[in-house]
Amino acid sequence: MGSGDDAVLWDITCPSRSGLLPGTAMAGFRDRGITPPGLRLIPHPSVTLILVFGGTLAVEDAAGRRRHGSFATGLGFGDVVQTLRADAFEVLQVRLSPVVAQAVLGTTDLGDAVVTLDELCGREAARISERLSELASWEDRFAWTSAWLARRYAAAPPVAPEVAWAWHRIAATRGKVRVEQLAAELGWSRKQLWSRFQAQLGLPPKRAARLVRFDHAVHRLVAGQDAAGVAADGGYADQPHLHRDVAAFTGLTPATVVDEPFLAVDDLAWGWPGPRNSRGRTEYSFVD
Repeated sequence: MGSGDDAVLWDITCPSRSGLLPGTAMAGFRDRGITPPGLRLIPHPSVTLILVFGGTLAVEDAAGRRRHGSFATGLGFGDVVQTLRADAFEVLQVRLSPVVAQAVLGTTDLGDAVVTLDELCGREAARISERLSELASWEDRFAWTSAWLARRYAAAPPVAPEVAWAWHRIAATRGKVRVEQLAAELGWSRKQLWSRFQAQLGLPPKRAARLVRFDHAVHRLVAGQDAAGVAADGGYADQPHLHRDVAAFTGLTPATVVDEPFLAVDDLAWGWPGPRNSRGRTEYSFVD
């Protein structure tokens, strides 16, 4: 699916079929030649994998490290990852649930860093870019990438079922479940849940819930809902609480974050906002 809107910076293509591995989502981006430098990558409750197979894409992370080519970013990296150069690029973007990413990439603990695909996959990284550039269509690229992800997932030890359950519970409640409740439902202490969740998924459960809550809230803002209503429905104590979370994750306010390009195209690339249900309310999808 390509966008015909001249205001959109990229041509965007989505898979016509579901992938082989649950907990993953993919979209193809092609530069239109109008991508400016300095774009923020908006945090999302997934590990983001950017597979570059055409043109040039360079980014900089919180520590000032500059990376060229394919890379991954961790969960909830905040207002720290920005593009430096974007020139005639073609990329396949993959969003990985942290439960899946731990197996596929061997880690989810990327913090605020941009980690190159070479660092994660070694010699296999170059072959991935070559193979994607050889394939003639986006559907072929999606199918090949889905099979590659499924093979890596099958060959790795899975996340502990209790930790996976805790993540899915956070996602299902849109970040509104309390850590104490999660621990009680698992029969674990709060400390046990905290340490095992952090060790396997790369962030503590409270921050995971905060990130999921932010993600749903910011997409409601983009969909045109007012900040007071978003705060009330999203589990925030009040509107200033929502304001603080948006600022912490993006460096912006609820009024200005809605114009960010990477959020503005989410309805095209990832299905935000989703279809309306029988009561006329918008349904939001989530990669779990």
